[in-house]
Amino acid sequence: MSTPNKICKDGAAKSKLSNDDVCEMNMLRQLSMADNVEENVSVCANCGKDNASNICNKCKMVMYCNAACKKKHRHKHKKQCERRVAELHDIELFKEPPPKDDCPICFLRLPYLGTGQIFMACCGKLICSGCVYAPLYDNKGNEVDNKKCPFCRVVAPKSEEETIKREKIRVDMNDPIAIYKQGCYYQVGANGYPQDYTKALELWHRAAELGHATTYNNIGVSYENGIGVEVDEKKAKHHYELAAVGGDEVARNNLGRNEVRSGNMERALKHFIIAVRIGDSPSLDLIKQLYTNGHATKDDYTKALRSYQTYLDEIKSDHRDRAAAFSDEYKYY
Repeated sequence: MSTPNKICKDGAAKSKLSNDDVCEMNMLRQLSMADNVEENVSVCANCGKDNASNICNKCKMVMYCNAACKKKHRHKHKKQCERRVAELHDIELFKEPPPKDDCPICFLRLPYLGTGQIFMACCGKLICSGCVYAPLYDNKGNEVDNKKCPFCRVVAPKSEEETIKREKIRVDMNDPIAIYKQGCYYQVGANGYPQDYTKALELWHRAAELGHATTYNNIGVSYENGIGVEVDEKKAKHHYELAAVGGDEVARNNLGRNEVRSGNMERALKHFIIAVRIGDSPSLDLIKQLYTNGHATKDDYTKALRSYQTYLDEIKSDHRDRAAAFSDEYKYY
């Protein structure tokens, strides 16, 4: 324990400190990093020496002279470090996800619903249901001849086999959506692919690494339900979180449901609110349930309703409505 004359305060004598006699002022600066992580503190948290350059790899809050000082101080810093790591994790998890892409034809926000956007295997573009429908049918709903992709103008495939062939070409080009779709075919054994869970997971991991956030949700579902892998709730949660941070609303909904089952209603509400802003109507229903059961306020539910209406205002259009009225295959909300 430090003796009284070695506790440093403003204007204190310049006493030389040993490794254990850490300057109180410096220690307070280190402990205050949680409040101001931008502060440039170069004092060793263990021995108090200046020009420390070895930072804590987990919390990025404190500096050390070397690995020896870091190891010696570990037991003192552990709780603070874990607390800050959890804070940083939640900051990343609950931040606003990246916006969805716009349709490259009408430039309106793409709907989140799968039937509201169509992957064009010819050019690799995601196009909204309205813009896909418009050039394929006349005003009376009759199919037109020489149907073409509304983006690249390539003649539409004449069969499912031709579509799959084009998707395989996109897979070879490292198109993440095509790779994701091929993984789905392997999962259920569709479109000429044998059922192979291992191959499906391999493809999903590949698509995820290329930036396809939804794929992480599929991997999470596999781990949660033991589809092709051993049940592992920790890995399921990890992949759900990766998908949610990337903007996948289904993964966000899954995280919220899991928090409800764990009794963490406040965290569940946060997930559902973000999912609603993305356009997830099931999450809106769950917020209503939380409100009914006293776990959310009237203001929470009102804000969620407004967020969902804002989403609808951004995606609605006459040509999308016409497509949805023609077939449920073009339904977009």
